[in-house]
Amino acid sequence: MVKISKATSLLLALSSARSGSAFVSNNVRTFTSTTALNEKLPIMGAEDIMSPKAHGTSEKAVMKDLKWGCDYDTADRICNFNRHYAEFAGYWATTKYLEEVDRENPTKYYDAVTGNHLFTAPVGRTMEEYLVESGSHGWPSFRDEEVNWDYVRVLPDGECVSITGTHLGHNIPDSKGNRYCINLVCVAGQPAEGQE
Repeated sequence: MVKISKATSLLLALSSARSGSAFVSNNVRTFTSTTALNEKLPIMGAEDIMSPKAHGTSEKAVMKDLKWGCDYDTADRICNFNRHYAEFAGYWATTKYLEEVDRENPTKYYDAVTGNHLFTAPVGRTMEEYLVESGSHGWPSFRDEEVNWDYVRVLPDGECVSITGTHLGHNIPDSKGNRYCINLVCVAGQPAEGQE
């Protein structure tokens, strides 16, 4: 019985670190989920990813030659000097994105600061489905299978970031699972060498 109790305590502690909170009161543990539908985020990151660096939360500013005509000043502010806010809803539709995005093949999205490959979409759905979902939410919306987890992490509060400190957006799960609502300006980078 002691082994089961310890295992249960360990499971609660590990679960709380990923998706909720465990509270201890009079040797009774209760668990409260803080993530919609108790979804588990694929790869979590620590808050120190977003610690101050040479240029906000990144080592340098965003690239000057962003894709789709994305605004440099907006991108630098949202990606490097921001933790909670976003480009305005529907911003992505005001750029050249809808004119230029490949409708027949998946598109790779790159970090606006480093050029690292962060997302590929669509995966497991059509481009039309991806665009409709993104349009209904106001930001490009990616699913777990569209995230390159080599370079992307989700912080405990749902903030989605690159491993180098670029703010990307937030995980806002829905009935289908994790949904990463991402600022287009933050994934409008040109590919770094070897990232194509």
